[in-house]
Amino acid sequence: MVADTFILTLTCRDKVGIVAGVSGFLAGRDGFILDSQQYADLETKRFFMRVVFSGDGPRFPDDGAALRAAFLPVAEELGLEWSLTEASARPRLLLAVSKGSHCLADLLHRWRSGSLAAEIVGVLSNHPDMEDMVRWHGLPWHYLPVDAGTRPRQEAAIEALMEAAGADYLILARYMQVLSEDFVARLGPRCVNIHHSFLPGFKGARPYHRAHERGVKLIGATAHFVTADLDEGPIIEQAVERVDHRASVDDMIRIGRDIEARVLSRAVDAIGDRRVFLNGNRTVVFR
Repeated sequence: MVADTFILTLTCRDKVGIVAGVSGFLAGRDGFILDSQQYADLETKRFFMRVVFSGDGPRFPDDGAALRAAFLPVAEELGLEWSLTEASARPRLLLAVSKGSHCLADLLHRWRSGSLAAEIVGVLSNHPDMEDMVRWHGLPWHYLPVDAGTRPRQEAAIEALMEAAGADYLILARYMQVLSEDFVARLGPRCVNIHHSFLPGFKGARPYHRAHERGVKLIGATAHFVTADLDEGPIIEQAVERVDHRASVDDMIRIGRDIEARVLSRAVDAIGDRRVFLNGNRTVVFR
């Protein structure tokens, strides 16, 4: 997307006139709509919309600040929860990892090659194993060991890192620690986890071992927002692969790691492109 392209996202209680109000605002200011998606949830009575647009005439505001100021009366009239950002402004991510490298390596490669819709600002870990990989990519590395006695202090250090780096999200790229309820509450919807199972099945530890014991024919992975309820947060992205009776636990782990990396990168891209909306304990994800 070019530098003068903008993304407007909004949600509100559903009612007549929302699309007309937004499109009328853009048309009245020489806004050229490049892509528009909307969804009305009849159960929750919520409306969701994402519009990508650029300027195409002299009436278009000079910059993002002027554009947001001009849109504010429309947003107030319609009762919108909204965000209007330049498409080139990518969310900033702090990654957390333990010993498994597959999700981290995939995200770092996509970021370094310019194909990730987000900016990675650093990596933290409770183990020293990934330091060489992270430093090779030229990113800040933060070793923060943790145990039950030091967890509050370690989580405070993570928050300080996020603030110092201006990180919008904490991405748990196979970070094998359960975050405290207080920490999760402070983060709010700014923390994303990759779970090595197709939730809601096989939550918790050793899901591939339990899947193998049950003789499953599909294994998968789930990227979700982190909440105080373990592995229960709103789901952003999922994928599965078919297996059969010949697959050992090691086969499932190998296949599963590939799925995990793909699912997490898709979730990060969806967030980076402003395509993810919270809808209670579910999400709306525009494609």
